[in-house]
Order: sequence, then C-alpha cells, then structure tokens
Amino acid sequence: MNPSLTAQDLFSEMRRMPATERIKFFSLLSNNAFRDDDFSFDQVFGHLEREPLSTGEAAEYLGVSMPTLRRYVQANKLLPTHTVGRNQMFSASDLRAFKRSHK
Repeated sequence: MNPSLTAQDLFSEMRRMPATERIKFFSLLSNNAFRDDDFSFDQVFGHLEREPLSTGEAAEYLGVSMPTLRRYVQANKLLPTHTVGRNQMFSASDLRAFKRSHK
C-alpha cells in the first residue's frame, strides 16, 4: 500500500470505481475487516445512503438499462435530485422506494 495514501485519497479513488467494483470491495471489507459484532450495517455503510448515485449507478441499482431509466425520468416516474452539468444524480432512498413500488 502507498504510505502517502490518505483516507481522503482512498475515498476519492473509490468514488471513481464502477459501482460493481465498489460492491465487491465493500463485500470483501465487511467479510474480512468487520468480523466482530461491534459494527452495524449502518455504521459501516450508512454514509452511502447520503451519496447521490449517477445515472449509470441508478440504472444498475434498479436492474434496468440506461434507456429504460431515461424513459422513467421522461415520464416523471423517477426524478433526479439534482443535475451536475449533463449528469443527473439520484437519491438512494428515492431509488429504493421506486424499486419497491415497481416489483
């Protein structure tokens, strides 16, 4: 490991990872680093609830294609929380509620 790598650097690098790789990383981390019962799921992953998801991450989370996600947005069935440039960002809690309502 790079001795000059800070926690902030690691966090920045992880944000650039594809969502599937982040899921794998956190799975490895939880299986290997948090074996004690001292940590709850919320303590380890709770901050992710507040992080906005990109369009690609939102589509992956919902298990739909990007065109399907775009159709949901165009039909006002799913609304982005904000837009950064041309990128729409979605709330994890909104996506969870949408997913539950469309099972």
